[in-house]
Amino acid sequence: MKNPFMSMFLSGANKIAGAARAQATAAVKREAAKNTKEMTKAWTDALMPKAPTAAAPRKRKTTRK
Repeated sequence: MKNPFMSMFLSGANKIAGAARAQATAAVKREAAKNTKEMTKAWTDALMPKAPTAAAPRKRKTTRK
């Protein structure tokens, strides 16, 4: 014979566990994506250093006559 109270309790517990598992999985995926992005940027910067940029031309002061 099935126990309806135990069934309701386990259904609720499973629902809560599923939500917690989803939160944990999402957090792990966000962290992995962030680490991958940082690693890619570090390697890209190491292999292709930025070229020095030209200095902006200086503005000439106008003399009033």
